[in-house]
Amino acid sequence: MSHTSQTLMPLDSEEPPSSTPIPSPPNPSPNSTSTALHISFNQDSGCFAVGTDQGFRIYNCDPFREIFRRDFGHGGGIGLVHMLFRCNILAFVGGGSDPRYPADRVMIWDDHQSRCIGELSFRSEVKGIRLRRDRIVVVLGHKIFVYNFSDLKVLHQIETIANPKGLCEVSHHLETMVLACPGLQKGQIRVEHYASKRTKFILAHDSRIACFNITQDGLLLATASSKGTLIRIFNTLDGSLLQEVRRGADRAEIYSLAFSPTAQWLAVSSDKGTVHVFNLKVDSGLLGHERSHTTSESSPISPSAALSLSFIRGVLPKYFSSEWSVAQFRLQEGLQYNVAFGHQKNTIVILGMDGSFYRCQFDSAAGGEMTQLEYYNFLKPEETF
Repeated sequence: MSHTSQTLMPLDSEEPPSSTPIPSPPNPSPNSTSTALHISFNQDSGCFAVGTDQGFRIYNCDPFREIFRRDFGHGGGIGLVHMLFRCNILAFVGGGSDPRYPADRVMIWDDHQSRCIGELSFRSEVKGIRLRRDRIVVVLGHKIFVYNFSDLKVLHQIETIANPKGLCEVSHHLETMVLACPGLQKGQIRVEHYASKRTKFILAHDSRIACFNITQDGLLLATASSKGTLIRIFNTLDGSLLQEVRRGADRAEIYSLAFSPTAQWLAVSSDKGTVHVFNLKVDSGLLGHERSHTTSESSPISPSAALSLSFIRGVLPKYFSSEWSVAQFRLQEGLQYNVAFGHQKNTIVILGMDGSFYRCQFDSAAGGEMTQLEYYNFLKPEETF
């Protein structure tokens, strides 16, 4: 493991690289096409990173534009790539048929020096990475390591059930850190509240956990199982179930879950080719200042509504009592899509592994089909319309 000091600077700064960078291989010809190996939003969903079989690229969401790319050519496959907000520091792992780096190493890249400034090596393949300003979280098949960002020292190790997808999420409020990961039992989520030094185990589903996410402050958790029909919302402090929503009746593979910044909405993507948006009716007091800035958007369940809802649940089958989405957007079935909420009100950003970028808007009152605002293909710009 090696490490040198780093300086954090905006990625879209026009400042040139260090005077002594390690030279990168020349860019491939414009006619060459890249294949996406990994796509991830940054911490505020304003940007996204794409790992390809030839390097990596960074894009801005609104307005959509490519910020920069690093094409390493043949032998440049990047299988995982994650941004640290909008600064020059990224973390990635080699991948694809011709990887740039071994799959058991996390490389810390400083783009203003055009070189790796740190390296974390493991005995098995890295399945996932999560970044905070003060921590690096590395996910292996059965274990998670939490590192201090400033000196790359191990602060915590967590044992998990088999985790081939590298599932793990961290909060992004600097003053508190919450980490959610698979537990040691099927269907279980482990939540670490580092500020209070508390660990909470939540038995979220009977089936294997397929996907989950937490809010920016880590107080809410959304989970989906391998069945992919129900999504459950939990309070991470006490593990209580707050709400249950239904994606559909048929089994589906859930690819991503995303909370809106105010935690009023939840977006869900699956292999069925439909993105759903659900209205969350959590207690507005739970999120403190996160929700206090919203008035018309806040819609906690009233006592009378809660009573009628409990009565309905006691009479009708569960299929009818769970809540359905308020808005949908149709996509090509079978492709993997990641979703996030845009910075404009009631907008969704959808990223496809085929290079598709959609920005859509939903009607929070009427619901129904979303309106497509933009489409681009970031892997094949000539196909953009």
